Order: sequence, then C-alpha cells, then structure tokens
Amino acid sequence: MASLNVGSLGEYIREQRRNAQYSLRQLAEAAGVSNPYLSQIERGLRKPSAEILQQIAKALRISAETLYVQAGILEERRGEGLELRASILADPLINERQKQALLAVYDAFLKENAAPAPGAATDGPAIQNTHREDR
Repeated sequence: MASLNVGSLGEYIREQRRNAQYSLRQLAEAAGVSNPYLSQIERGLRKPSAEILQQIAKALRISAETLYVQAGILEERRGEGLELRASILADPLINERQKQALLAVYDAFLKENAAPAPGAATDGPAIQNTHREDR
C-alpha cells in the first residue's frame, strides 16, 4: 500500500473547502467529524481513514476517489475500477488487511485479463465456443 501523502492531502482538502465556501466548522459538521480533527487533517498532522475521506468527499460534493488518489491510497488510473476500489476502501465492515487482499485479487485479475493467453490471437474473441450440444 502506498504511504499517505498527508501534507498535500490536507492542503487539497483545505483548497476544496475554500472553493466550496465552507468554514472549517461547517465542513466538519457536514462531514460528521470534529472541528479539531479536521483542522489536524488539513495541517497534515493526522492520517484520515478511507471512511473519513469518504465523509469529507461527500460533504464537499467531490468524488471519494479524488481524495483517495490525493492521499496515496489509490493510484491515479484511467478509470480502471476506481469506483470499485473506493467502495472496498470505504467499507466499514472489513478491516484494512482484508481491503488490501481484495484489492490485490482485483489487480491480479486485471493483470491476467490484460495479458494475452499464450498462443491466442490478438484480434477476435479470446475464447471461442467450438463445442455445441444439439438436443
């Protein structure tokens, strides 16, 4: 897992808060976090969980994926499963180890599907149905 880039995350959240014309107190209330905690996040003193980032994103009306990328939790991609990744990271019913395991399995499947099978033609369907059952 990438390390959290807390300083620039806090700056980014502060910039988004100001763009939304929220005071620190207003955003804290809308996100359901304490005013001091949000202040510490903005100053780069705290590392918020994926769930807290999701709450902040919702209050700011921006995508949680954007904050996950800023935090270094997700790599910036061309949209490859960002919503799924964000959902996994925000799920409060599973722990961090389980979240990382799910993401690793998903990445393995993506990698497997991106690599052409040995001897497979690159154009046309990857799997051809050559057996038909007549009834």
